[in-house]
Amino acid sequence: MMEKCSNNKSFIVFPLLFCFLLFPHLLLSLENDYIRGPVRELVTTTNHRSDSDPQQVHISLVGKDKIRVSWITEDKHTKSLVEYGTKSGKYSSKATGTHTMYQYFFYTSGRIHNTVIGPLEPSTTYFYRCGGSGPEFSFNTPPSKFPIEFAIVGDLGQTEWTQSTLKHVDSTNYDVLLLPGDLSYADSQQPLWDSFGRLVEPYANKRPWMVTQGNHEIEIFPIIYPHGFKAYNNRWPMPFEESGSTSNLYYSFDVVGSHIIMLGSYTDFDDKSEQYKWLQNDLDSVDRNRTPWVIALLHAPWYNTNEAHQGEGESMRQAMEKLLYNAHVDLVFAGHVHAYERFTRIYDNEANSCGPLYVTIGDGGNREGLALNFKNPRSPLSLYREPSFGHGRLQILNETHAHWSWHRNNDTNSFEADGVWIESLINSKACTKTQEKQTSHEEL
Repeated sequence: MMEKCSNNKSFIVFPLLFCFLLFPHLLLSLENDYIRGPVRELVTTTNHRSDSDPQQVHISLVGKDKIRVSWITEDKHTKSLVEYGTKSGKYSSKATGTHTMYQYFFYTSGRIHNTVIGPLEPSTTYFYRCGGSGPEFSFNTPPSKFPIEFAIVGDLGQTEWTQSTLKHVDSTNYDVLLLPGDLSYADSQQPLWDSFGRLVEPYANKRPWMVTQGNHEIEIFPIIYPHGFKAYNNRWPMPFEESGSTSNLYYSFDVVGSHIIMLGSYTDFDDKSEQYKWLQNDLDSVDRNRTPWVIALLHAPWYNTNEAHQGEGESMRQAMEKLLYNAHVDLVFAGHVHAYERFTRIYDNEANSCGPLYVTIGDGGNREGLALNFKNPRSPLSLYREPSFGHGRLQILNETHAHWSWHRNNDTNSFEADGVWIESLINSKACTKTQEKQTSHEEL
């Protein structure tokens, strides 16, 4: 039916109108002259390896030159051992980490292993094996200097659209993947966490995945599990302690002249909270001479012209926006809204050339479908918006310039539908002088 609506030139007016009545998302997508298909089926994966072999393997950055390898085994006695080296089948080094398990009602997880390996050389391919058996994996370490490229995708889920997005992300090289929340969409159905881990393993075992939580990671159940994030914290540990944070829900890390801040939309963030105090100290510690780029990610967007999730990030914006503005944060990425939207540089609801550039990228492929309705008339702050599945690329070329692009899923191909060149705020004398004046005024 979809092909007939879009391709059959013999259609007359009445059948065409009937087609739009059946599929209203076709009409809504005409703002960008692209016809987007409906939600696709949920994809579930099963384990075909032995109980002692690793599954759901993924890696993440730890500190300057280390990698955390995370995986799960059904066998409860497998060691948390990683053997690794720069030649396939020849492992010159090894490290032993820790393991844990968790229970959620009648579900008991497999043995969750976490082992940090390194120090590692930059721009190098390493081969590794988990637990002393099973398949060999490999990954590439990030470079030591510019350029560096980030793939950015939010609200990923595990549908056929997710598969399409991941294939497009993997079609060209990148160094690190950033995910601003909503990973598996398990929503307390714990086996779906395992299915998600197996789905993303071919991608997440060869490039570092750095994630923060979304609302679908909360999984609170009153009295029994009042604090939430049990599966998320056990399965996706991030380097929070290395950044001085006390919570896996917010942290930061450095990679190639870039300071990346992962904020928690679903933990306390007011000016008396631990997260606020941590963020204040974290931003103060950044040396912009050595780290010219500062980028923040969170789940619920602070700026949003889509009708979905209106105002849900407002209280966090009011609490923390000034901290980011005063620190010259260059870009802020969010998810939650299942569409793509790029704003101009903003501070306090007004265009401001010294504020961060805001991007919503909650369009990875979730099972809930796209947020099709944008508010009209369009806000002058919103420069490009489209309800389509896709992913983003941030190429930081040097200390002063980067290029951002958004790639729409055209099923078998990926199409760059939006792109913009960005200059680092710390390179803007106008912004740094304005900030110096503001700081002096506040001290008086």
